[in-house]
Amino acid sequence: MTNIAFIGLGNMGGPMAANLVKAGHAVTGFDLSPASCDQARSDGVSIAGSAPDAVRDAEVVITMLPAGKHVLSVWTDILPSIKEGALVVDCSTIDVESARKAHVMAREQERNLMSLDAPVSGGVGGAKGATLTFMAGGTKEAFDCAEPILSKMGRRVVHCGEAGAGQAAKICNNMILGISMIGVAEAFVLGEKLGLSHQALFDVASTSSGMCWALMNHCPVPDLVPTSAANNGYRPGFAAALMLKDLKLAQEAALASGASTPLGAEAAQLFGLFAGAGHEGDDYSGIINFLRGQKG
Repeated sequence: MTNIAFIGLGNMGGPMAANLVKAGHAVTGFDLSPASCDQARSDGVSIAGSAPDAVRDAEVVITMLPAGKHVLSVWTDILPSIKEGALVVDCSTIDVESARKAHVMAREQERNLMSLDAPVSGGVGGAKGATLTFMAGGTKEAFDCAEPILSKMGRRVVHCGEAGAGQAAKICNNMILGISMIGVAEAFVLGEKLGLSHQALFDVASTSSGMCWALMNHCPVPDLVPTSAANNGYRPGFAAALMLKDLKLAQEAALASGASTPLGAEAAQLFGLFAGAGHEGDDYSGIINFLRGQKG
């Protein structure tokens, strides 16, 4: 049994912490939302009065927060209270620069803290089912320490490289996903205009060169794949607002690194329009309805 602190018990963090409890670990959590704390408490998580209180006795500290500024603020708050030699893992999806700053902050404590950036893929369903993929950046020593813990919350844990590499892998992966979904959605819209049935297009694309993860798992039309949000009125899954966040992070990284990502930029623009039209809470695959409404 490992003493684990979990800061951020929302839609992703709550189920992840619950899975650590199910795996036999002692988990102490904290969240600013009373409702999130109540749910976590019902799942067996002990709730602390503050983030520093949550981490005092922890061997492993995990954060799951909305953005880089929140991670840096919380780490500033909790690092002085974390005991020597502990492992600190951030599972948020944030910008690469903030992730690297967090690693530096941990090193500057001079208490042999290990740190890892380990964002996840798999959405709320993956968090609940412990089927997430973790993309980890940090030292091999930190990864080897974290892997047995992370594997209780996910199906695959990948060491992507040094500090910030996990975030780099996450934004690159989700840029692929966003671009792919737009391509799949455009193909189905074109097929509709040409009188092609959804089933016929799926039967061809799913067994030939058009096959991709977005098509096979999140097909944007209903009744073709069981895991599609289209089967449930485009309730998320993976909300368009979160896809837009990741695409914006990818564009920030592309600008900073000098990478050319024209399709990534176009995907960010389209998801920005989709979210701005009031669909930020829809599943990202719902962009097919936005494309159906385009003129010209």
